[in-house]
Amino acid sequence: MKNNTARFGVINREEFKIQMLNWSSRFNIFCFLDNNNYNFEDPSFECILAAGCEKSVSLPGSRSFEALKAFSEKNPGWVFGHLNYPSSQRYILQQSDSIGFDEGFFFIPEIILRLKDNELIIESNKFDPEELFNSVAAQPVKITRSNATKAAVKSRYTKSEYLSIIQALKKHIQRGDCYEINFCQDFFADEVLADPLFLYHALSSFSPNPFASFYKLNDKYCICASPERFLKKTGSKLISQPIKGTSKRDAVNIANDLANKNHLLNSTKEKSENVMVVDLVRNDMSRICTEGSVIVKELFGIYSFPQVHQMISTIEGTVAKELHWTDMLKACFPMGSMTGAPKIKVMELIDRYEVVPRGLFSGTIGYVSPEGNFDFNVVIRSLFYNATKKTISFHAGSGITFYSNAEEEYEECMMKASAIIEILKKIS
Repeated sequence: MKNNTARFGVINREEFKIQMLNWSSRFNIFCFLDNNNYNFEDPSFECILAAGCEKSVSLPGSRSFEALKAFSEKNPGWVFGHLNYPSSQRYILQQSDSIGFDEGFFFIPEIILRLKDNELIIESNKFDPEELFNSVAAQPVKITRSNATKAAVKSRYTKSEYLSIIQALKKHIQRGDCYEINFCQDFFADEVLADPLFLYHALSSFSPNPFASFYKLNDKYCICASPERFLKKTGSKLISQPIKGTSKRDAVNIANDLANKNHLLNSTKEKSENVMVVDLVRNDMSRICTEGSVIVKELFGIYSFPQVHQMISTIEGTVAKELHWTDMLKACFPMGSMTGAPKIKVMELIDRYEVVPRGLFSGTIGYVSPEGNFDFNVVIRSLFYNATKKTISFHAGSGITFYSNAEEEYEECMMKASAIIEILKKIS
């Protein structure tokens, strides 16, 4: 099938991103990915929009990767989509998450817009690129809010319930059931009339992060300000960049901000948590990378974002050319930073102690290029909206270890949720 590709100059990148977002609202399915000018591992584009659905596949929970591989082999080229965090049989029988994203969904877009520096590349095998460019360029350079109702946010847990669960998880650690576990709490609001596009713009402006995404699947939206990469492949190089370790920014007091950063760097608890996840990721990647190629490129790197400092490590390996990209995802998913160690045991504990399934939270959104390269994020710091149910949901979590203080873990969760809570207050 013929692919029409053309290049266009863009004068103001930030204004054009807004025009791309306004233009995307006409589609039932789209995926907008933006690195917000962070240059993690030499990105191939600044932002990309995949719009319209030429072909798609909804993935069953039990055989998702087999179905995805079959779809990919039959339909080579660009593919975009998501994988939910795996739901247990208990959740399937009792209840689903409140938003209702498919366990997995991937689509071949009708149109792709790739923006880097001041150049836009438009690809489509259905539409004329010049006409598409003119249509996008005619859009407003502002995002205006439609009517919205107040979101009365609630948590699934009281503070005392949360603290009690943390103590129970620490007992599992003391018994040797696990070494580290990521425990998350769910926040939600019902009967909310929201404007997802305005929410995304507000969240990404308040908290710009390198793996942001605005993803629409019919009546369901993911509004994501993630700082974390799950897995990226470029040629034969495969990298993962798990985040474990968080401290608060102080935009007013520079000395205090630096002290918070140094506290994170020197924290025994945060380092132990980070290194356990690094070992887990190394183990996952060693199953698919060539022998001896998996290395820790950076350990305990401290990166600063608008609201928080994060401890990020980078693991790198080499994969064989004949290995299919779905096999790489399968070997490493779900990601260690959102589970814990050992992975299978902590996933059982997550199922036991978290009262609702995570859904797309701590899943992944990303793309695969025609060359077989890919980049997938970790879906955290995200807001989910079901326009039919008028339900909003978001999660926050932290890694629990032997050194964890339950009160401090609670405060870390609330700090991570604060950006979304502030945005909801502003738009209500």
